[in-house]
Amino acid sequence: MTGVARAANVSHWLVYAECVREHIEAARRRQGRAATSGARAGAKEPAGRKLEKQLLQQDNRRLREEVERLKGAVRRSLGQQLDRFGVAGLGTRVDELTAENQRLQAERDDALAQVKGLNDQLSEAQDDLAGARESLRRMIRTENAP
Repeated sequence: MTGVARAANVSHWLVYAECVREHIEAARRRQGRAATSGARAGAKEPAGRKLEKQLLQQDNRRLREEVERLKGAVRRSLGQQLDRFGVAGLGTRVDELTAENQRLQAERDDALAQVKGLNDQLSEAQDDLAGARESLRRMIRTENAP
C-alpha cells in the first residue's frame, strides 16, 4: 500500500483509511483479472492469425532489406555518374562557362552603350525638329503679316 501512496503522491494514512483501502484492493483485483484474461486471449489467438502475423513480419523484413539494397544501388549509380564527369572535366566546364559569361557581359555593355548613343541622337533629332517647326511657324507669321 505504501507504493500506492507514493505513486499517488498522497499521505500513507489516506491509503490505509477504511473506505479508500477497499477501493484500492478492488482495483488491484480487477487489474489482476485483466492481466490474466489478456494472457489467455494471447494464448487463444487463432493459429491463422499467428501465421499471418509471422508472414507479415517476414514480408516487412524482406521489404526493408530490399529498400536498403535499392538505396545502395542508387548511391553507387550516382557515384559512377559523378566519376564519369571527373573533377578535371568539371573544372574545364566551369572555365568555359566563366569565359562565356564574361563575353556576354561585354556584349551587353556594348549594346547598352549603343542604346545610349541612339537615345542621344534621338533626343538631338527631336530638338532639331522642334526648332525647325518653331522657325517655320515664325516664317509663316512673317509672310502672313500685313
